Amino acid sequence: MKNVVFISPNFPTNYWQFCRQLRENGMNVLGIGDAPYEALSPELRDSLCEYYKVDSLENYEAVYRAVAFFIHKHGRIAWLESNNEYWLERDARLRTDFHITSGFQTEDIPRIKYKSRMKEFYQKAGIPAARWHLVEGAEDCRAFIGEVGWPVVVKPDNGVGASDTHKLGCDADLERFLREKDPAVPYIMEEFVHAEVNSYDAVIGPEGEPIFETGNVTPYSIMDIVNNEDNSIYYIVKELPEDTRRAGRAAVKSFGVKSRFVHFEFFRLTQDQEGLGKKGQIVALEVNMRPCGGFTPDMMNFAGSTDVYKIWADMIAYGESRLPVGERRFCAYAGRRDGKPFLLSHQELVEKYRDNLRMVERIPDVLAGAMGNQMYVAVFPTQEEMDAFYGDVLAEQG
Repeated sequence: MKNVVFISPNFPTNYWQFCRQLRENGMNVLGIGDAPYEALSPELRDSLCEYYKVDSLENYEAVYRAVAFFIHKHGRIAWLESNNEYWLERDARLRTDFHITSGFQTEDIPRIKYKSRMKEFYQKAGIPAARWHLVEGAEDCRAFIGEVGWPVVVKPDNGVGASDTHKLGCDADLERFLREKDPAVPYIMEEFVHAEVNSYDAVIGPEGEPIFETGNVTPYSIMDIVNNEDNSIYYIVKELPEDTRRAGRAAVKSFGVKSRFVHFEFFRLTQDQEGLGKKGQIVALEVNMRPCGGFTPDMMNFAGSTDVYKIWADMIAYGESRLPVGERRFCAYAGRRDGKPFLLSHQELVEKYRDNLRMVERIPDVLAGAMGNQMYVAVFPTQEEMDAFYGDVLAEQG
């Protein structure tokens, strides 16, 4: 029986399903987290063979001791994973320190976490990327802006999601950013790309081949949603566009991805842009070596009548999955922000779309910045029906 250590199995709250499918595949699932065992959901407790509580997952020595305890008690660890962006570096360090070879090691982190390092691997894959510059001070920033023009986007070179990401449109914005930025954080500055975000989401097998593929579209900027405290929408596509598929597979090969769930983000240009391409073309954004966040794995299931948690666990256990993908539909996410004067009440919305809705949940505060406070997930056979749903969800009074 293979031993699998799953870090932070209780967050996000839907990740217990990865553990359940691992256990049903005969794996010895060993959880490490900072929540009391009694606070874990019954479903998660039933999915774990053993759980080790640490005072803080930020404390590397405590997590190290937990892994060492599991090795002493259960033997060699075959896999160690969190499927969480925040813990990617921690996961890699633990694998390296314990010689767990089934996953990224510490030496792999720069190319998969630093946005500046990602560029060269996208270029090797033949995918254009926005021009960029590592921020040093006002003089070099102004020189870069002189090349690409306003606006520009700045964000941590090693960051998670849209946190601490800023659109600068004038010299006053630049001066404010330089004055207020964290001096300990390296920032990357990029030319602004006029685009919507399209993703390539896949479970990649042990030889780098896709076992499952889909994608999503984010019509509005996550950066703007976070910074402007706006509503959030995105959707799983009914059919993955062929150019997204080609770009995703090329990036998988360039980055040397094997045995992982990935979420690769691309820009699809909404207008011609010099140096990048014509309207509608694909441009590189960034790679994420984990599933798309929040409840997106569940949305993939609803959109494809399948179970990506099982597909991933099958990949871990058997190196492949034969679980079929059924009828394909659009799966829409809408996250409403508290305090807005919406035209339709929560109850009216639920009543109108009760046959389409698959999830209606409150979003944890830690995720609400990018996802809104009250979320609705619904499936639709056509783009027109989905667009009407978004119109009803987001319409405001006045």
